[in-house]
Amino acid sequence: MNGFDSYKVRERADVARWVLGVAFLVLGGAFFRTQVMQHEKFQLRAETNRLRPIPLAAPRGQILDRSGRIIAENVPGYSVKLIAPSADSLRAVLARVGQVVPIDSGAVTEIVRRFRAARYQPALVLGDADFTTVARLEERRSSLPGLVIQAEPKRLYPSGRAVAHLVGYVSEVTEGDLAAQRFPGAQLGSIVGKAGLEKQYDDSLRGDEGVRYIEVNARGRLVREEASTATLPPTPGRPIRTTIDLDLQRFIDSIWPAGIRGAMIAMTPAGEVRALYSAPAYDPNDFVGGISSRLWRQLNTDDAKPLLNRAIQTRYPPASPFKLAISAMALKRGLVSLDTRMPVPCRGGMQLGNRYFRCWKKEGHGAVDLIGAVAGSCDVYFYQLGLRLGLDAIIKDGVLMGFRDRSGIDLENESRPIYPSSLAYFDRLYGPRNWSPPATTLNFSIGQGENTQTLINMMRFYQALSGTGIESTPYIVRQSSTRGASLGLTASQLDGLRHALIAVVERGTAAGSAIRAGGKQKELSIAGKTGTAQNPHGKDHGWFIGFAPAEKPVLVVGGIMEFAEHGTNVVPTVVRALRRYILGPDTTTAVKVELIVPQDSAPRTLDLETTDSAGIAPVPLDGRPTAKEPR
Repeated sequence: MNGFDSYKVRERADVARWVLGVAFLVLGGAFFRTQVMQHEKFQLRAETNRLRPIPLAAPRGQILDRSGRIIAENVPGYSVKLIAPSADSLRAVLARVGQVVPIDSGAVTEIVRRFRAARYQPALVLGDADFTTVARLEERRSSLPGLVIQAEPKRLYPSGRAVAHLVGYVSEVTEGDLAAQRFPGAQLGSIVGKAGLEKQYDDSLRGDEGVRYIEVNARGRLVREEASTATLPPTPGRPIRTTIDLDLQRFIDSIWPAGIRGAMIAMTPAGEVRALYSAPAYDPNDFVGGISSRLWRQLNTDDAKPLLNRAIQTRYPPASPFKLAISAMALKRGLVSLDTRMPVPCRGGMQLGNRYFRCWKKEGHGAVDLIGAVAGSCDVYFYQLGLRLGLDAIIKDGVLMGFRDRSGIDLENESRPIYPSSLAYFDRLYGPRNWSPPATTLNFSIGQGENTQTLINMMRFYQALSGTGIESTPYIVRQSSTRGASLGLTASQLDGLRHALIAVVERGTAAGSAIRAGGKQKELSIAGKTGTAQNPHGKDHGWFIGFAPAEKPVLVVGGIMEFAEHGTNVVPTVVRALRRYILGPDTTTAVKVELIVPQDSAPRTLDLETTDSAGIAPVPLDGRPTAKEPR
């Protein structure tokens, strides 16, 4: 017997046939499963490998003013992108692109970094290429493998710097934004709003991206851009109509004193914002398609902080405009009437204990009633009025009036004012025995001390004074349903305070400055209050908040100018804005107000982000308030 016997051969042959049969059955089943049952799955995978999706940017919705005039729109633009199989290949092609369009090393590093973060997408090289650049690149397409040029809508702000802090700017979403889920629905490469209205209403303005496909080979190199697969068109964003008066916004920009930092807001007694301006400004068009690293560094290192929205983000001592809040508190509590005179007439100051508290007017105001005290901004009168109220009442009523809360305007990053919630605040800040209640009361009575407000928050208070006595939440697009605080004043008390503010302009601290603004008082009756905010870091800051027509206001305008020394320097600009809106363009010319501010008024070490109130620290509690109100 040996291994070659016939029955052994047949046995082995049978086993081999079974093995081959099973193998063919398995292979056949696998082929059937792959080509029949899973046909669509593998066809999609093959198409995915062959076709590369290219996002199509959706046109952002227009931003319009109250009359339909364009604040932000879209115009045709071009983007330049590259498809590459590897980072080294991308660098090589970028070197050739650099022969046509200068690209610095920092930009190359950023392009490669973004390519590594999203290899499935083309790497963006130029987000805002002009036609000449596109034409030169097209001429060299044969030496630039993976070049993708596509037409995309480009954001345009026709008014430029005049609307910068109002409208904000757009930029590409960052990995940090995506991780924090700040922009739902966005992905790498999406253009989103980064400030102002662009950010606040990004969900409405952005729209939905579309997609088109380009064909690549097995190595990921571009074969052709016109693939057979259908393209998904983008869905445009929705336009928004604002309460802004673009003509007034531009006019304020045209008359704002050159080189002066500050802000101005115009709003109706109902809370509709007609203008919101901050200076210095920047050009939001510089951000379209990606801002250069040089310009971005310049904006962030500039001592003037042009990216800072001083209308809603910077806090200042409210100074004399806060005296109207003290007046309202005293009237509401029944402690005084409009014709009340204080026991101690103003002789340039007031003795309290062993300390002498000065008034801004050295020769004094004499014996005045409440209306006269507001008109002349008499510190001695308000020292006594504050003592009559008491610090606890000032704090409690101030909290009820909203001086501790944000205004609620529909813009992000509004700063919260600094205002104590109780007397315990001072114990925590200075220690129970290290602060003087009388000195603190006098500081608060004239708008100084541990009280710093944003311009928008002071505007909310004066909007209530100009109207029904109820504060309305300021808004630019969507009105808040939240009911504002009431000042608790009767109609006659409100009317009396308005007459006091008229007296400020007619014969008080703003009289001479209002005349400098042009026009006659009888043409437009204006009410308002000047103020000088103490600034230990340099020259004092100037306030003026006014409204007109004084008898039946339709517009409230407030301005703050840093290092302007006195509120009277702010009056002409505010008055011009009121006249322009109410009387029309024929009554006012766009003449800039030239303020003579000493060179040393802008401290070189000023840091608006780390110091309180744009570099304004609370006045030391030394018992000697030194508020200065100009003649």
